[in-house]
Amino acid sequence: MLIQTSKLSKEDKKYYRELVRQLQSLKSERQWEDFLVGILTPAEMYQVIKRLQIVKKLKNGEPQRQIAADLDVGIATVTRGAREVKNGRFKYV
Repeated sequence: MLIQTSKLSKEDKKYYRELVRQLQSLKSERQWEDFLVGILTPAEMYQVIKRLQIVKKLKNGEPQRQIAADLDVGIATVTRGAREVKNGRFKYV
């Protein structure tokens, strides 16, 4: 499991695994779009979109402050992304 399972109840761990399995079952762009639009609010979708761009820019070696300015996000959001990249996440992005 990729999230801190110590912070999840037994029931929440079950729900998390169910979410992962559901994501794995999505095969087409249309299925992904339907799922994301259905499960995320517009604000959450906006944040996910921005976070993907943060990761891509970090992996391209762009400075954190420049990324924050370019994407109009807080430096803390970029720093969190940088920490996750450093910890080995986003190998496939």
